[in-house]
Amino acid sequence: MHQEISGLCVITDTTTQKRYTHLQLAELAMRGGASIIQLRDKHLSAKELFALAVAMRTLTMSFGRLFIVNDRADIALAADADGVHLGQTDLPIPAARKILGKGKIIGATASTLEEALAAQQQGADYIGFGHIFPTSSKEKPTPARGLAALQEVVAAVKIPVMAIGGITLENAASVLETGVQSLAVISAVSTAESPQEASAKLSALIKTYTELHKVHRKDS
Repeated sequence: MHQEISGLCVITDTTTQKRYTHLQLAELAMRGGASIIQLRDKHLSAKELFALAVAMRTLTMSFGRLFIVNDRADIALAADADGVHLGQTDLPIPAARKILGKGKIIGATASTLEEALAAQQQGADYIGFGHIFPTSSKEKPTPARGLAALQEVVAAVKIPVMAIGGITLENAASVLETGVQSLAVISAVSTAESPQEASAKLSALIKTYTELHKVHRKDS
């Protein structure tokens, strides 16, 4: 049985910033407490992405953290990543499951409640829901979904929900109030003056809210 998605997910990126490589960003994020690293690069060849994923797998294993590859189930399998995150235009979830088998994590992007429920029904292990707030990290064809839509999804699905899109240290608490299990960030860590410090602050905030929600569940 694979590990459950929770905590801070840092998506490595070398387009919003040029100071750090994917590996350097991942190490700084994990030193700060990030529990999940997602490798995202739309520009590398398959050969280059595979080599980077293998190096990232070695690094994340040394920290004991989860490693997810964005989009590419084949690269995730070949590099022995913990799983893959699929967008709406990527390989369908059942097809990715055939490639990866039951032991790997499959995350699915959703921007509506209907998409989230469909991904759960198709066998996704977690939902990446967003974008929550306006973001400049990647082009978005749809408007920001907001906290009410996020809360609706959290209440409706039985699998973990990872919120993504425009999340910062300043607004993270409002996102965590919805009961999400994980926050995914790009710019909040990668473009911070100190990625390690930014990761540490976000990780600590998530831990605080996770404990609070545990207490509330026990009391209810």
